[in-house]
Amino acid sequence: MALKQQQELKQTQRLSPLQMQVIKLVELNTVEVEDRIKQEVEDNPALETGDNDLLSDTEGEEKEKEEEITQDEMILGDYFSDEDIPDYHISHAERRNEPNFIEISYYDDQSLSDSLLEQINLLDLDERRHTIATYIIGNLDENGYLQRDLQAISDDLLFQQQLEIPPLQLEDLLYEIQELDPPGVGARNLQECLLLQLERMEPSPRVKLAEAILTDYFEEFSRKHYDKIIQQKNITQKELRDAIAAITSLNPKPGNAVGGTLQTAMNNITPDFLVDSYNGQVAIHLNNSNIPSLKVNRNFTEMLKGYQENRESMSADNKQAMLFMKQKVDSAKWFIDAVKQRQNTLQRTMEAIVNLQYDFFLTEDESQLKPMVLKDVAERTGFDISTISRVSNSKYVQTNAGIYPLKYFFSEAMQTSEGEDISSREVKKILKESIDGENPSRPMTDDQLTRILNEKGYVIARRTVAKYREQLNIPVSRLRKKI
Repeated sequence: MALKQQQELKQTQRLSPLQMQVIKLVELNTVEVEDRIKQEVEDNPALETGDNDLLSDTEGEEKEKEEEITQDEMILGDYFSDEDIPDYHISHAERRNEPNFIEISYYDDQSLSDSLLEQINLLDLDERRHTIATYIIGNLDENGYLQRDLQAISDDLLFQQQLEIPPLQLEDLLYEIQELDPPGVGARNLQECLLLQLERMEPSPRVKLAEAILTDYFEEFSRKHYDKIIQQKNITQKELRDAIAAITSLNPKPGNAVGGTLQTAMNNITPDFLVDSYNGQVAIHLNNSNIPSLKVNRNFTEMLKGYQENRESMSADNKQAMLFMKQKVDSAKWFIDAVKQRQNTLQRTMEAIVNLQYDFFLTEDESQLKPMVLKDVAERTGFDISTISRVSNSKYVQTNAGIYPLKYFFSEAMQTSEGEDISSREVKKILKESIDGENPSRPMTDDQLTRILNEKGYVIARRTVAKYREQLNIPVSRLRKKI
């Protein structure tokens, strides 16, 4: 077979350094962006914080002269024109002058990892054991569990730290970590987590029975096969009920206990957006209070200009120094632009969400939420669906009534028997209310729940009911049964 050459014209999309920076920054929440900026300022001597906005007007003019960014590189599109800005939008400065606006302060609670590291510093561990304990803590998930196998951790320590630690020795240190607070931390599964918490409770007949049930009948307990437990343990229903009460008082996710209750945890979230309604209007802005302004170090730019003017007579070392400075200055400019584009992207996305869910933000009545998917917001902003997805992940909005994850406002559309579009969230709310009001000794099946929703006018299939129930973290009827 003869070989032949041919030319082919092919169009490919390549991301510029600026685009790469923007994509990475858009995914981060406010706290993560603050940390990212601090790290960038530390790593790049050409970048420094300033007292004005992200880039002052003078520096902006210098920047335009020094660097041009083509339209193709602006992955996130143009800024809003005056006509595009909703009439309810006001600027950061305008909102702060609003007489009835109350500034809310936010703070972040100590992380589980930080708490555990503080506690192991109080233990009598030599340097080697301290290093190993720190590594184990670093492998705990957000719920406080050690999901990784000890052999895998042993292999990591040998490869990364040149420490040869058999799994049995790791387990000894893990037991010490399991003695730390919160109770249940460091468990390798739910059964071990609950038993660790019971061990710290005051000894009593119900606690001892609870320990025996979790140790010997965990499978039966999980499946609510209570009759079998009663028969094999030769106990009464009241004794079983007391033991179950002790178990259900425990925390299956001890890592979340560091932040206290769920309400406390929500209060400690740093929101990315602030939205409030005032006199029948909705106002929004980004929570940028802790994000510093950025600028290029003037000494770097002046030195770079001097080098460029004397390029012909420059030594090889000086040319290398000039190249280093140019790289740092370019990197600083790209980062400043990326931060600005991130702010613009978040602002436009939140404006679109408020536009689509305006009635909810005006009243904070959940029934006013409309069906909304990523595509709806993408069409309003001109961004890709992937960009909207990145903005929506791990972001929160503070309203007059509380803090909501941005994903809260997205839901698929359904129809009533009269053909009216409704949000799936409304269906989930009725589903949860129906389950909350059921007879605990005879919980309703998915078929029965489907009939209830159908009778209320919601056109929904049983498999959809099952999906929504699972999304609400509600178990099947057999597991909801109470004696």
